[in-house]
Amino acid sequence: MLTDTTNADGRLRWRCRRGMLELDVILENFLDYGFADLTLDEQIAFEELLNFSDQELLEYFLGHNKPESAIIADVVQCIRNTPSY
Repeated sequence: MLTDTTNADGRLRWRCRRGMLELDVILENFLDYGFADLTLDEQIAFEELLNFSDQELLEYFLGHNKPESAIIADVVQCIRNTPSY
């Protein structure tokens, strides 16, 4: 039987799947190696970030644009700083 935590992790992982392979890789890498280090407010902001379009996310992650919300901008910076393994 799955726990609520397992279900929540699975739902979040599913939301990280995007229409662009590049975003899948970036978001899933962050979920594996950086998400747990976020505060609760930052984790909530990460979930809000997943509501943005693929094009907006790509522009944020490439540094071509910056989110208006300071906390979402902080989360974007955390994602950008997470090493790929």
